Amino acid sequence: MGAKNKLKDYLIQHVGLVVESATLSKIAGTSEWARRIRELRNEEGFNIITHNDSSDLKPGQYKLVDLKPLPFFERGISKEVRAFVLDRNGNTCQMCGAAAGEPHPYDKNRKTRLHIGHIIDKSMGGTDDPNNLKAICSVCNEGASNLTLNRPDTIKLMTQVRRTPSKDQLDILKWLIKKFNRQTEEFIKNNL
Repeated sequence: MGAKNKLKDYLIQHVGLVVESATLSKIAGTSEWARRIRELRNEEGFNIITHNDSSDLKPGQYKLVDLKPLPFFERGISKEVRAFVLDRNGNTCQMCGAAAGEPHPYDKNRKTRLHIGHIIDKSMGGTDDPNNLKAICSVCNEGASNLTLNRPDTIKLMTQVRRTPSKDQLDILKWLIKKFNRQTEEFIKNNL
């Protein structure tokens, strides 16, 4: 039985009761348990609430209010659109900048795993159009909850880089050269 079905069965058995995130994580047996909860809520219409929905709940607490289904959204993002968005976003999280497969900067025990997230959530009228999609890591996605941080523009980014020590600037340069390996040689040839 998959993690989502395990969570569904557990929540149905405990309908109306507050359940802790540690319990749900244990039941699911995966670090992706929060995503499965969102799928149950957003794609299958389960009325699962958190502290964002009710002041009676503390962070990390969940409750399946009742078994009456809510409107839900089917997944509509094709593998081609997913590949396009990941490539467009440089295979990095658009909230924290973590790259796929690398240790996550905020949780060194996890490798960065990217998902596709909505800029304007579907529950708020957003679409599955690539212009409304972004790459987001599982760590940021767990806490996103319809919140999107603005990406820094070039001026702000350059200001931050200039303020860092030379060693860090060189690390950034090495990373950029590695990331844009093919384009680097052409850029040097044409611009320097």
